[in-house]
Amino acid sequence: MTSPRILATSGGFVEGPTQQTRRLGAMLLDALGRTGKTRPTVCVLGTALGDPDASYARYYEAFGAAGCDVTELRLFPQPSGDPTALLTTADLVWVGGGSVANLLALWRLHGVDEAMREAWEAGVILSGVSAGSICWHTGGTTDSFGQQLRPVTNGLALLPYANGVHYDAEAQRRPLLHQLMRDGVVTPLAYCTDDHVGIWYEGSEATSVVADMPVDTTSGPAAYLVERVGDDVVERRVGVGQRF
Repeated sequence: MTSPRILATSGGFVEGPTQQTRRLGAMLLDALGRTGKTRPTVCVLGTALGDPDASYARYYEAFGAAGCDVTELRLFPQPSGDPTALLTTADLVWVGGGSVANLLALWRLHGVDEAMREAWEAGVILSGVSAGSICWHTGGTTDSFGQQLRPVTNGLALLPYANGVHYDAEAQRRPLLHQLMRDGVVTPLAYCTDDHVGIWYEGSEATSVVADMPVDTTSGPAAYLVERVGDDVVERRVGVGQRF
């Protein structure tokens, strides 16, 4: 049986061939390859943005162009299907960004949290960006509550760490995560990603760093292992293509 796998990212897509279109970045194309399927089934969820039609249209176009069969699990105005049936029969699940606080509340209300765990344990690759990255962890920093970032601490905890997203793109992210770690609000170990970067987890172990496109492994966007050591917080940069 395939071990549980998660691809937690601050990216996933690149510009498409025409305006307002998207295509899968290299790390998502690689994730599809890891399913072992010639034509993978991908279940997409736009819960964190309120299930807007435009998001689903872009998902269908991008994953369809990559040769996937696409299904969806919407929760507005009511669940579009049985969460367990939809998620456990997919080869890969993609969760879009937005409000992770709203996402977690609605998932628990409709039993999506338990369905996600069942799918993960069955070998379905779970993946996502921003809110769709934090959700797999214990928590992290979020703009779910307003322009000032605040902590979220009730993630699904499939991965027993905090998570930092958009680490190089939003100035509040790094200092707030460090402070939350010092104060014991989030776990003393966190994994973080710059934009266009993702981390693979095998089971609950972080294994490798991937990206949407070729980047300079020394100076380009990267991932970070962040750890509280006594009263201090220490970061270790892990470049794209490297392993933890």
